[in-house]
Amino acid sequence: MSGIIIFGLLLVLMLTGMPISISLGLTVLTFIFGFTEVPVASVALKLFTGIEKFEIMAIPFFILAGNFLTHGGVAKRMINFATSMVGHWYGGLGLAGVLACALFAAVSGSSPATVVAIGSILLPAMVKAGFPNKFGAGVITTSGALGILIPPSIVMVMYSVSTNTSVGALFMAGVIPGLMLAGLLGFTTWWRARKFNYPRMAKATFAQRMKALRESFWGLMLIVIVMGGIYTGMFTPTEAAAMSAVYAFIIAVFVYKDLSLKDIPRVLLNSANMSAMLLYIITNAVLFSFVLANENIPQQLADWLVGMGLGPIAFLLVVNILLLVAGNFMEPSSIVLIMAPILFPVAVKLGIDPVHFGILIVVNMEVGMCHPPVGLNLYVASGITKMGITELTVAVWPWLLTMLGFLVLVTYYPPLSLWLPNLLMK
Repeated sequence: MSGIIIFGLLLVLMLTGMPISISLGLTVLTFIFGFTEVPVASVALKLFTGIEKFEIMAIPFFILAGNFLTHGGVAKRMINFATSMVGHWYGGLGLAGVLACALFAAVSGSSPATVVAIGSILLPAMVKAGFPNKFGAGVITTSGALGILIPPSIVMVMYSVSTNTSVGALFMAGVIPGLMLAGLLGFTTWWRARKFNYPRMAKATFAQRMKALRESFWGLMLIVIVMGGIYTGMFTPTEAAAMSAVYAFIIAVFVYKDLSLKDIPRVLLNSANMSAMLLYIITNAVLFSFVLANENIPQQLADWLVGMGLGPIAFLLVVNILLLVAGNFMEPSSIVLIMAPILFPVAVKLGIDPVHFGILIVVNMEVGMCHPPVGLNLYVASGITKMGITELTVAVWPWLLTMLGFLVLVTYYPPLSLWLPNLLMK
């Protein structure tokens, strides 16, 4: 009964158009003061301790690093490098977009940031080269979603905070699925370009490729520093986030010199705004999880599902459907922070690996970012391409179907996610 009241309140508040963070907070306060004997002091304490975790510090640092890279010319150099490598294939600029998104994803941790950084440069170039606007929009909107699967990933940090799963293990687990999805999106791009005979670029010479590599070297080194540091145990994911922010500042201001010192306050303010928004959602979601745990709802749900005889295969199917439906109404951060604490105990009870379950949720979030009505990547791409959401939705379908097929593979083939962390953590 408590669960029905809590979720009923949340649904009613969300249907009024209220932001998800405020809906969560009001739901919690209404339920606590109206239906429980929980003291007010414990609410205040939970608000404070909710964002006290060391892992949460990674979020503002990754956001700051992503903003330095977006404004600091790193994306432009990554696109030049990617174009020199694959531009001569069918749909060369589109393939360069997929490759550039994968590279930028490995340093930014955010999907919208990846779409903005790569799309704002590449999409006008694709239209100028003779590609249909829809083709370019479909490539960048979906490839930008790699930003939360290829580590580092802000969504993975949020899953870790919600479930106490190792961030390092999640980052390792995201590498192979991320590279495989990039390959599948690239194949879809190549196949459509070949089918419709889209333009190809002249093959770059070895000297041109080396020049592009030299120019993008400092940006690419961030991947080595962050991921190499985590995998070798030199620093934790949170320390890696701080390192990436400092390194991104140095290369944007002093190496590439695309950002001047007078631009720094603007970048810091943008990062602070985005961080505050996410931390506010996290705080309210932690309170929401506290109320659910206090009412023993996740455990009761786990017992009910296990009692129904729902095995791992059926449960994972239900989870995918639930998350894909949730993706129609909420953005990824809110979904992870609300759903993960509820679904996680059931997954553990059914013997599903927490790291595999985390990657499954992240891939679901990727799909949700690319379809209406609240797909963040769609809105970002819409702003760049000046296309309507309906038109963009039609444009992304071939790549979205590829992502859904990949979701099935990730769901039912755990070694895809678990092989690398198991190998490196032995």
